Amino acid sequence: MQYSFKAKLWVWPGEKAQWRGVTVPKELSAKIKKAVKVKRGFGSVRVHVTSGHSRWDTSVFPDTKAGTYLLFIKASVRRAEGLDDGDTVSVSLKIL
Repeated sequence: MQYSFKAKLWVWPGEKAQWRGVTVPKELSAKIKKAVKVKRGFGSVRVHVTSGHSRWDTSVFPDTKAGTYLLFIKASVRRAEGLDDGDTVSVSLKIL
């Protein structure tokens, strides 16, 4: 299954604030949760991500407080796509 969405790039709160990510919309997160039979550590789901010209395999992680999944965007992708904190990111996810 493949899903597409747009979301703002945020900074993970913490000491060094090195992690950046986007929140998968709640409705889409519910669809992913329903579609996935096997989850990995921490309830994560393996996905193939496309954003702009960048493609990579990673996992989305559940945010149990918000009822959504979180997708972290690695620094090399942010540089390649010219993404800064607060930018709107177009994302396509394919469950692996």
